[in-house]
Amino acid sequence: MDLDCGTDAHGCGRAGRDGRAGVRILVFQMQRMGDLILSFPLFLWLGRAYPGAAIRVVGEPGFFGPLSVLGPTVDYVGWDGGDRVAAQEYDMVINLSHRPEAAELAGKAAAPRKAGLVMEEGGVLRMHGDWQLYRASLVRNNRHNRFHWADLNALDVIPLAMIAATRWDAPRQLERHDGRVGVFLGASQPEKRPDAAFWGTLARELARRGLKPVLLGGPAERELGREVKRLCGGAALEYCGRLGLAELAKVLQTFHLLITPDTGPMHLAAWTGCRVLNLSMGPVNPWETGPYQPGHFVLRGAVSCRGCWECSRSPMPCRAAFDPARVAYAAWRMVRGESQRLAGTGLSGMDLFQVGRDGRGVYRLEAVSGRPPLAEEALGRFWSEMFGHFFGVGDMSRPHKAWEELARSLPRLAAAFARTLPRLGGFLRAGISGRGDFSDESFWAGFPPFVRPLTGYLHIFLQNGDFSRQAGRTCLERVSQVAQATSGTSD
Repeated sequence: MDLDCGTDAHGCGRAGRDGRAGVRILVFQMQRMGDLILSFPLFLWLGRAYPGAAIRVVGEPGFFGPLSVLGPTVDYVGWDGGDRVAAQEYDMVINLSHRPEAAELAGKAAAPRKAGLVMEEGGVLRMHGDWQLYRASLVRNNRHNRFHWADLNALDVIPLAMIAATRWDAPRQLERHDGRVGVFLGASQPEKRPDAAFWGTLARELARRGLKPVLLGGPAERELGREVKRLCGGAALEYCGRLGLAELAKVLQTFHLLITPDTGPMHLAAWTGCRVLNLSMGPVNPWETGPYQPGHFVLRGAVSCRGCWECSRSPMPCRAAFDPARVAYAAWRMVRGESQRLAGTGLSGMDLFQVGRDGRGVYRLEAVSGRPPLAEEALGRFWSEMFGHFFGVGDMSRPHKAWEELARSLPRLAAAFARTLPRLGGFLRAGISGRGDFSDESFWAGFPPFVRPLTGYLHIFLQNGDFSRQAGRTCLERVSQVAQATSGTSD
């Protein structure tokens, strides 16, 4: 994908942290296709930050084989060759995988700088990097997270200025008007995608508006594809299980739009410039894994519980909120180049967002239609700014301003928050002095949801620091910083 590093494109690189040329970087990305594609921005930034660097990526051959020609130039190695590459010396090792063998290999590789999960001597697992530790704290606790995986992949090792300066191409607007629209049916879990009846109605509605839907999916979606084609009465072409990744990448370039759940092919489409309408449903958070490049669209159910880690309700409210006729209407406007006319329209029961960037230059979902729940929006923004301040991305004025907006709009929530912080501080002091135990997970989960982004992070920070007194004191400093941000001054 063509892009520009910004106005200082030729001056944003450097030879390496010690000034040497020929920097050697090892990256472990042993997850699925979508995870690999969301690592492409990191690979690109590493190449710009360290011109001439040798960047080696250990991954799954089934994914990097067909995708390597589409991403930044790096040297891919299958995970079965990991021991060989880990035996060499590097300037930097980055582990983006949660597989235990990746942590073991990251520990074996000699490097002065590491990021991600590393197995140290004695089999001890240690997370390196503030942002990687923050990401680990999101397990079962990501309700208010507002940092995208692609940004989190990079923030420990790439200057924010370089991330913010990157200018991605806008999604492609095809000149011809044949109305071809891709509809990707599958997802990693059934609850993350619509059912066959929804897809069938959507295909009929698209065809009624003069569009030509093409049903797509992998081998696992063959039966689903046949059922959807039957339900739509032949209104769509069906190619489930017929295209490899390389072929899919080419076919995507012929579509005006891809309508898709959160899945690997969605990220492939976004990376290669095919406009995406992401139907975000089920236990997914599009702030983390939505289409990354600006200009794509995300549709969510207008329910307060959306973006959960794991749903306990049946039927899922966020899935039930989607209406195929209204989705078809939104898609029709996008294909016609009239997405601006969706602002304020009645996509009843759904909220439409467009991918953009915030004032710091990191990922943001900007509301187009609908009104996001106030508490969700306010808390998400506050914690995004607070953790940004913790890790050097913005001064105290940013979380303080976010807090003022929250307190003005949600005074009862702000009052409850203010009552909770002293209790958290007292709990930490008791644990540091040996009068309490914060090693159990009930520590972070026992606090109200609005403060769990902090307690979840503090808990994993303590674990990573072996529950030492110094780790406890650092946690108290974080609580003090939050108290400062939520007080009457940001000085």
